[in-house]
Amino acid sequence: MANNIINKYENIKHRFEEVGQQITDPDVMKDMKRYVKLNQEYKRLEELVTVFSEYKNIVDNIKSTRELLATEKDEEMREMAKEELEILEEQLEPKEQEIKLLLIPADPEDRKNAILEIRAGTGGDEASIFAGDLFRMYSKFCERKGWRLEVTNLNEGTAGGYKEIVAKVSGEGVYGILKYESGVHRVQRVPQTETQGRVHTSAASVAVLPEAEEFDVELKESDIRKDTYCSSGPGGQSVNTTYSAIRLTHIPTGIVVTCQDEKSQLKNLAKAMTELRTRIYNMEYQKYIDDIASKRKTMVSTGDRSAKIRTYNWPQGRVTDHRIGLTLYNLPVIIDGDIGEIIEKLQVEENAQRLKESEI
Repeated sequence: MANNIINKYENIKHRFEEVGQQITDPDVMKDMKRYVKLNQEYKRLEELVTVFSEYKNIVDNIKSTRELLATEKDEEMREMAKEELEILEEQLEPKEQEIKLLLIPADPEDRKNAILEIRAGTGGDEASIFAGDLFRMYSKFCERKGWRLEVTNLNEGTAGGYKEIVAKVSGEGVYGILKYESGVHRVQRVPQTETQGRVHTSAASVAVLPEAEEFDVELKESDIRKDTYCSSGPGGQSVNTTYSAIRLTHIPTGIVVTCQDEKSQLKNLAKAMTELRTRIYNMEYQKYIDDIASKRKTMVSTGDRSAKIRTYNWPQGRVTDHRIGLTLYNLPVIIDGDIGEIIEKLQVEENAQRLKESEI
């Protein structure tokens, strides 16, 4: 295994140096699409080269320590060398696993920003209230991660919460973390409107889409119909009296997006264009997600709105993720945005499945 990994290291190191030269080439820098892709490759290779180098150090140190043990006569020195060898050998396998995972091609979408959609499902007013709880949970999680969350469209529920809310989340590797949240979230609790104290079950669906970058999708002006209208909801008097809200219809696909969050029509248009580009891009990306979803239980196809992924049970203070059979009894903490542990366990499970799929 060691020789095989070190051979791979030499090839990757060579490619890393090659890409490093290319990204400083003025002709490459003029081609933005190519330049961005090479930069992404450079960052990934840089991580690999670093981990490979650490692995090579461990292998070299094991070799020299074994050589020392074969020739050293001093008992104290031999004891020290044995302890050192034990520590080094313990480090070897985890580093090999880390390299194996890094060698599996990552989803290039993982590093992107994301569009987060939450929609109330079955359960009437209670479903809208729960959709509001989920949005607050994700808002708090984004705060913890240092990500920026911008609401682009919302439709409030009659008793609170949201019938639908759409937001853009910006930051480092947002989609690669939030993608595990796509699917149906179910809540079991006594609604505020319930007089008999009975536990009801309601649901809300969550979809997380990787945000398309400008060069991912080429939009023709002639393919887009733009409508303006008065915004509704929060934002002050000017929001409700000026034609600042934007509705874009992409004629070839029939995709419609709206944005009414900003007082400025130009700002709403920019946000709506970003979302439209993302939705068009995701029609193609959906095929990839569907393929993964059929192989890995950690991922749910964003097109499969009926796939139940998690239950939040208030009477028992329990949260269960059905994909990996994980149950935690700290619902108040989780609904307050502490979903890191669940996502980490889903990532561990997915990595195990990726290793199984890989021929490395």
